[in-house]
Amino acid sequence: MLDCETFEVLGQWEVDRGAQFLHYDFWWHLGFDTLLSSEWGTPNMIENGVQPDLLLGGKYGHQMHVWDLRRRRHLQTLDLGNEQQMVLEMRPAHDPRKGYGFVGVVVSIKDLSASVWLWHQDNGTWDVKKVIEIPAEPTDPEKLPALLKDFKAVPPLVTDINLSLDDKFLYVSCFGTGEFLQYDVSDPFKPKKTGSVRIGGIANRTAHPKKPDQPLAGGPQMVEVSRDGKRIYFTNSLYAAWDEQFYPDGVGSWMVKLDASPNGGIAFDENFFLESNDYRVHQVRLEGGDSSSDSFCFP
Repeated sequence: MLDCETFEVLGQWEVDRGAQFLHYDFWWHLGFDTLLSSEWGTPNMIENGVQPDLLLGGKYGHQMHVWDLRRRRHLQTLDLGNEQQMVLEMRPAHDPRKGYGFVGVVVSIKDLSASVWLWHQDNGTWDVKKVIEIPAEPTDPEKLPALLKDFKAVPPLVTDINLSLDDKFLYVSCFGTGEFLQYDVSDPFKPKKTGSVRIGGIANRTAHPKKPDQPLAGGPQMVEVSRDGKRIYFTNSLYAAWDEQFYPDGVGSWMVKLDASPNGGIAFDENFFLESNDYRVHQVRLEGGDSSSDSFCFP
């Protein structure tokens, strides 16, 4: 905890952390006096890239945790299963009356698929359910980095997700395959795929419409949605050591914009393509607010 005026460190937030050990993201449901958190790994499991022995051993994060927000105590562990590795980005419903949200899982060691899970309140307790699965794509090993050659496939690698401010559309970044997906989640238990574009990718190296002759490395990564839901932005860099494992010939640095239809569907803004040689672009925040920073929208 930090003092909100001086930023002085006051101490750890949790009073009783219970079974929680690994950590990554966290979000809250103020109306339910609840905080939830996800898991990636410890710093030495992450800093130098994916460690195959830990990954195949199911040692990265595969759980979520439920906390009493007011009392700062651990209440419940939600285990997605050892094969679901790296439970990362969390996006709760913006409507504070709704006790649900979505979390992305980077990879399944069972079949290299990625997935999105729904956490939800059920009769006073919390549960989690897989609602989207994205399969790996079989690929010629010659096109793959050393880490993936034996698998003969490109994993989607879902590294970020974002939920529109009206809780209608969920956006999913596949850093591995280069696919970027839109789902209608008006019924959060039954997402419907409504849009898809491709750019970059480990094997395909798809170009942007503005520069059709320039194959791109990297893939859809950190994503941001404008408050009106019409503009979608995403960047291509994950984390230096991980970039270099999956894109050993260089990941580049670029950012793109999509236009979204109110009824579903996404397409590139063909005039918006930002590149940099000086740094790797990552997090996106929009002036005036966006769908990640604006957490709660009371009706």
